[in-house]
Amino acid sequence: MTTQAEVRHLSDSAARHVLARHGTDAGRRTGWLMISTILIEAWDLYAISFLLLFVKADLNPSASMLGLASGAVQLGALIGAVCGGWFADRFGRRKVFITTMALFVVLALAQSFVTSMWELVLVRFLLGLPLGSDISTGYAYIMETMPKGKREVMGNRWQGMFGLGEIAAIAVVTGLYLSGMDHSLLWRIGLGLGALPALALLIGRLDVPDTALWLIQRGKFRQAKAVARKMFGDDLAMLPDEDFRIERPRTRDFLAGIWKDPVRRRSSVFAWISNAMQGAEFAAFAFYLPVILVLTGVSGIGATNFITGAIYVVATVSGFVAPMVTPRLGHRGVARWGFGTAFLSLLLAALFLHLDWKWLVPVAAGALMWGHYWAASNGMTIASMVAPSRYKATASGFGYIFVKLAAFVTIFFFPIMFESLGVPLATVIVSVLSLTGYLAATYVLPEVYGYVEQDAEQNGENAQHDVAPDVQEDGARGAESGIAEQSPKSPTKERT
Repeated sequence: MTTQAEVRHLSDSAARHVLARHGTDAGRRTGWLMISTILIEAWDLYAISFLLLFVKADLNPSASMLGLASGAVQLGALIGAVCGGWFADRFGRRKVFITTMALFVVLALAQSFVTSMWELVLVRFLLGLPLGSDISTGYAYIMETMPKGKREVMGNRWQGMFGLGEIAAIAVVTGLYLSGMDHSLLWRIGLGLGALPALALLIGRLDVPDTALWLIQRGKFRQAKAVARKMFGDDLAMLPDEDFRIERPRTRDFLAGIWKDPVRRRSSVFAWISNAMQGAEFAAFAFYLPVILVLTGVSGIGATNFITGAIYVVATVSGFVAPMVTPRLGHRGVARWGFGTAFLSLLLAALFLHLDWKWLVPVAAGALMWGHYWAASNGMTIASMVAPSRYKATASGFGYIFVKLAAFVTIFFFPIMFESLGVPLATVIVSVLSLTGYLAATYVLPEVYGYVEQDAEQNGENAQHDVAPDVQEDGARGAESGIAEQSPKSPTKERT
């Protein structure tokens, strides 16, 4: 009779094998389907930033209520990320992402029919639940269906996809505005249209199976072999053609498993800091950019849409450049360049606003968004990639908490702050967030490009890591350089 220890050994061996495999077209398609979730989040998040002026005119909210309506989806996503990651690790990836996308379609439409600000706040809070859940599940899919190096590039594309969603939202809202549509109807249609791309993604995902890695760790070996054959062209010959019951890992061991390993620990801490800083960075100046441009007299409503659209074209290009240069610069290089550029750009934006050099404010905003999209590209990737294999979705959800908590707090308080302190001083305060991210990338993050975790025990003991060569300080990648700068010895040899 096969013992639990023997089954666990088979499972761990197959998991290590899967994580090191090259992918197939099916795996790449799944990766693109999962990263496309960002389009929906971007639409919902940024469409409302353009529609706030119309919501304010129609429902007459206070500044704090307007901030709450904007930030409610972030609070809901925070809760959804935690619960969704746990559900995905416990019950399977497929059940969770099908359920969450169906909920998003219904709730996105519900925004169009609210009659008060409190109803809008409630619906947007509920909308955040499936949104946060889907992000954590999507990143687990990317890390489990694509090979090392490729999975990181795909994960880092989330800012490029975010930019595409923002450009689509800007184009549609601008078109509705120029059509002369009644403003009380415009904002309702603008928010409700987010259900259409969500429905398209739901249909596209219906035939996506659970990941081979999750099935292996649940002892569902027969199904895992079939999925691995489709995703990796490998039938996992080391596994028997029968299923076994494997004891579920305890969720409370998730953080303990990370903390025991110095590479996981430092990488995860950086990812959490990075996610919080970039979430707050965007939720402050960038999210309220259309309102800032109008209220400071830089441009009118129509011109603001075109200016912001141009800025987000630049940002989208940046979002796709960042993953392209990640193999060369490494994760540290991308993060340092991104946060450093954002920090300097925010200081310049504050200066231009203070001196009333209005024509230069969009230039600073464009530079900010280029830097921000680099800075924000790899926090979620790193958090998911370095986590123990049994907790990929939990780690993705936990990492996303920091994005959404920071975004919720900042979206809620920034209107109050710039009314009290003025936009220039408020912008200087926001720049401290970017500086914090830069320092974390410099002093906390080890280079983990090409990382492959290999668990030998349930709680992460005796883990080994394959890590790509480090990147030198100047950002130029050396093919044979080591990790000497951040770690006294190579993580490939480190053991917990």
